[in-house]
Amino acid sequence: MNAVFADADDVRRRLDDVDYLVDDGTATALFLALTLDQPLLVEGEPGVGKTTSAKALAEAMGAPLIRLQCYEGLTAAEALYEWNYQRQLLAIRLAESRDERLTDADLFTEEFLQDRPILRAIRHEGPVPPVLLIDEIDRADDEFEALLFEFLGEAAITIPELGTFAAARRPVVVLTSNRSRELHDALRRRCLYHWIAFPAAGRAAEILRRSVPAANEPLIASAADFVGRVRRLDLDKAPGMAETIDWVSALSVLGASELVRADIVRTLSALAKSPDDHTTIVDALDELGYAEPASA
Repeated sequence: MNAVFADADDVRRRLDDVDYLVDDGTATALFLALTLDQPLLVEGEPGVGKTTSAKALAEAMGAPLIRLQCYEGLTAAEALYEWNYQRQLLAIRLAESRDERLTDADLFTEEFLQDRPILRAIRHEGPVPPVLLIDEIDRADDEFEALLFEFLGEAAITIPELGTFAAARRPVVVLTSNRSRELHDALRRRCLYHWIAFPAAGRAAEILRRSVPAANEPLIASAADFVGRVRRLDLDKAPGMAETIDWVSALSVLGASELVRADIVRTLSALAKSPDDHTTIVDALDELGYAEPASA
């Protein structure tokens, strides 16, 4: 059970202290995940702060962050546990030099077991449970999801040679997904769920103030409004907060104190991530209120 945060407001305040701003929905989802001891599946567009939510939560809790980055072809040996075959081979050779014979029971013991992120989270000992970030689960294969079912449901994994390892205290588990593919229903049933949306202009501006302190207020306000309107264009990839922060950082480095067309165009590579999106945004600058200056 949660003994770290008093309520969702406390979650929001403590995350605010580590410069991660959340709305009531996200604060409540994180609070319930801790209080109900359930994994939390967080989805949303790329760049809205899904991964950062787990990092900030660990920092606010004073807990270690254990990260498992998912990708196509990820295996149990990389995510759950692995046997140290080199040490096993050395043990066999040493036994042979002594005219001894090792059995499987001698070789498949904890002495030769290597913890990977999930087993490390299960076996963590400390005053605060770790935060396990299973990042971009949608990039892993369907088969890998099945490997997680026991862990997500019971905070345990079974190693055939040794038995079942169960967490004395459940780790805080945050899974993120960009929805590049549909996740299995069995995985979703084992998790609480939250969608992180792109923030409204006011909160986006506050995030920019924290993330780009060198930028002045007129630039921050106009940039937050501009990105909100750009996101309504027909783009291949609408800019998220990560791109917005990069863009305002670029404008600030170039000395921009307000948003003007010339600066938008020359820094657009930080905001638009494809040639088509770059063209679409430039073509829309007139209707967005940033027309070419009239010639003298």
